[in-house]
Parts: sequence; structure tokens; C-alpha cells
Amino acid sequence: MELADLRPDFGKYTFNPQLTPEHPDQLFSIWLQKASDAQLSEFNAMVLSTVNSQNKPSSRIVLLKSVENNRLVFFTHYESRKGKDLAANPNASLLFFWKELERQVRIEGLVEKIPFSQTHQYFKSRPFESQLSAIASPQSEPIDGIETITRRRDDILKAGIPIECPSNWGGYALTPTYYEFWQGGRNRLHNRLSYHLNKNMWNKQQLAP
Repeated sequence: MELADLRPDFGKYTFNPQLTPEHPDQLFSIWLQKASDAQLSEFNAMVLSTVNSQNKPSSRIVLLKSVENNRLVFFTHYESRKGKDLAANPNASLLFFWKELERQVRIEGLVEKIPFSQTHQYFKSRPFESQLSAIASPQSEPIDGIETITRRRDDILKAGIPIECPSNWGGYALTPTYYEFWQGGRNRLHNRLSYHLNKNMWNKQQLAP
């Protein structure tokens, strides 16, 4: 297999940057709904990229759980690698890629923890087994094997410990300061549209592919 010879073309869908809302959250909402309507598998999956205190980047996939007041909310372990990165540097980026729609969206901004009351409400909505795993797993820490977590789960159940939202687990919200919408085009003539927040005003620009 020669990776250099892989050249898929795009252009199934049209996109006119001139006919877009002045506020990027409106366009994002439209595209997210389109991905949902297309019944794409885990259309709410997004790549979260963070940078630690040594300026080293790291990326992983997390799930968007809600959009509240234009802030994008996800949940994780506060003491995981991404949690530690965000504690040291709250700047982060999100990337959605919907292959079937030939679209991607980049969103950059500042991340902060959401109130514990919201975290608690979401935690209780999760399946019991997911709640149990969140309590038992020291996310990102070295373990001897997955059996370590299984034993911890069993110990928690045997001890009759109440299954409550742990203090080291919870939600984050990213407040966007930059959006970039990408729609694949034929012959690599992709449409790229950016929105940059400047003094509480969104500046919209089309970018070269």
C-alpha cells in the first residue's frame, strides 16, 4: 500500500460561504443537526487537543454532551492527562470530522469546569456500570491490567459504598473564540470559512483551501 497514492476527491455537497449566518454558533448548530439527521455513528465525537505546562500538545477523542449558551460541554476525570493539561493551560481546541458529509469543524477557546450541580445531574443520568467505572478508574494512571479496575469495581460493590459522583470527575465547558468550517470540494478546491471573536464581535472570513 502506497499512502502517497491515496487521493480521494470530494465535492458531493455544495457550500456557499456567502450564504452563512453572522454568528458561527448558528452555523455549527445547523451542521451538527445535519450530522444527526444523517444518522452518523457518534456524530458528537470530537478530537480534544490540549497543551500542558511544558507546551507539549496532546489529542484524544471525547464526546460532546451538550451545548449550553454556545459553550460546548464534555465530561472526564479531572486528574486525567487532559484534566491536568487544562488545569495548567485552559486553552484548547475541538475538531469534528464528518467524513460522510465531507465536513469538519475546528473550534478553539478557553475551557473551565462547569458547576458541580450540573456534573452531578449528568452523572446520575449515566448507566450504572458507567458510574461505577468512573469511580473505580484512576484515569491515565499506570495499571497492571484491566483486571485492576474490575477488582476495584467488585470491591466497591461488596463494600456497599454509595455510588455518588466523585469529586475528581466532572464537566468542562469550552467557550469558543474561533471557528473554522471546512467543506470538501473537487480538485482540492475546498471551502473554508473562519469566524474570529474580536471585542465581542465575530469577524467572518473565507480562507484559501
